[in-house]
Amino acid sequence: MADVLKRLSDEMADVVDTAGASVVRVEARRRLPASGIVMAADGVIVTASHVVEREDNIDVGLPGGEAVSAKLVGRDATTDLAVLRAEAGGLTPAAWADMDSLRVGNLALALGRPGRTVQATLGVVSALGAEWRTHAGGKIDRYLQTDVVMYPGFSGGPLVGAGGAVLGLNSSALLPGVSVAVPVATLRGVAESLLAHGRVRRGYLGVGAQPARLPAAVAEQLGQETGLLIVSVEPDSPADKGGLTLGDTVVALAGNAVRHMDDLLAQLGGDVVGTGVPVRIVRGGQVQEAQVVIAERP
Repeated sequence: MADVLKRLSDEMADVVDTAGASVVRVEARRRLPASGIVMAADGVIVTASHVVEREDNIDVGLPGGEAVSAKLVGRDATTDLAVLRAEAGGLTPAAWADMDSLRVGNLALALGRPGRTVQATLGVVSALGAEWRTHAGGKIDRYLQTDVVMYPGFSGGPLVGAGGAVLGLNSSALLPGVSVAVPVATLRGVAESLLAHGRVRRGYLGVGAQPARLPAAVAEQLGQETGLLIVSVEPDSPADKGGLTLGDTVVALAGNAVRHMDDLLAQLGGDVVGTGVPVRIVRGGQVQEAQVVIAERP
């Protein structure tokens, strides 16, 4: 038994050594430094957006101990991701895990480098789920929760599987009090968009809305009980230009039912920016349809 435990202990230490070569220190806020993950050997770093409080005078501490300056390429606060470009080369990019085989109960290590050396904490994958939206409206491809202790400075660092590959990026800001990680698919997709455009394009309708129950006759006609009641319309917004008005209830966008705000946000991806889409509304108890050209979210 002692031999088994020692072998497991040594193998986990090996995982930390291997994965730790891709973990850097990020100094971009007044308080304790945070962590980041090397995405490319030429200095591309991904970290948590909330730990990047300044856009200049950013320093990155490399695994070898030296410190280099870095610039902010772009950020997406809705998914709590930011991309930096450090003035360094020859870095070790992280290996990305295959999430398809991940199961609840699998071991996971959270790594961070708030100081000069890598730090680690052990836990298990405590919950997995479908895609979800953050309180800021960002789409996360998969819910990934662990019971690892998020020590100060670990935000922006990797969640690593038993094989040493990165499962996601740890964030203490997405769900306060819960250890969640931004999974690899979301991390890489957002990072690639930030590298290409400096931002993540998202659609924009320009309304304030809240869920509302539909009249019984309309609910039976549409086969849904709720829609989104428009409580405000921004001047010169796509909704305003498309004729939507206060008191309308949105029940579908581009043919997809809208029952809650998440349904609406899910339809406003970057791919619909600049396109005209039909918006089905209930106005005065009657189902009508308007055409709205989706703009890019400011």
